[in-house]
Amino acid sequence: MYLKVQFPWNVVIPPDQLDKKRVMLQRFIIVRLLQEFSSRKATKEHGYFLAVTTLDNIGEGKVREQGDVLFPVVFSCLTFKPFRGEILQGVVNRILKQGVFLKSGPIENVYLTALKMPDYHYVPGENPVFMSDKLLKIEKDTVLRFMVLGTKWSETEREFQMVVTMEGDYLGPI
Repeated sequence: MYLKVQFPWNVVIPPDQLDKKRVMLQRFIIVRLLQEFSSRKATKEHGYFLAVTTLDNIGEGKVREQGDVLFPVVFSCLTFKPFRGEILQGVVNRILKQGVFLKSGPIENVYLTALKMPDYHYVPGENPVFMSDKLLKIEKDTVLRFMVLGTKWSETEREFQMVVTMEGDYLGPI
C-alpha cells in the first residue's frame, strides 16, 4: 500500500556550501535532503521510501562544533508498505524447483513457493518453467498477480520478507 508520510529530519550543510543568498541555501538543503533520502531504503513502520513530495518547513540552522550547520526540516514523502491480504503484481526474475523469486515495486526478493501455486508443476530444462494443466506458463519475466499472506521485517537487510500465494480467484500470470 502506498502511504503519504510526513517526516522531521536533520540536514547538515558543510560551511563551504553556505551562501548569503537564501535561494542558494534552500537549494543546497533540498539537494542534501534528496541525497540522504535516496540513501535510505526502508523502515519497519513506514515501509520503502519512494519519493519526496513536498518540503514543508526548514527550521533555523544551528552551528555545530565541526563548523557545519544543522537544519531541522519537515517534508512529506511517499512510501510503500506491503500488508496482509493485499493483492500485488511482480515480475518473475528467477525460477527454482521449489518456487519462484519475483520483483514487486521496490521489493527485490518476493518468494513464491511451489506449494502456493496450485495446479502448477515444475518443468526442468535450460529455461525452467512452471506449467499448469490449462497450459499457462510461468517463466522468467512473466508478470504474476499474487496475494500477501504475511510480512516480516528483517532489520539486518532493512527490508520486508513476505509469504505470498497464488491460491485464489484472479491470481496468477497476467
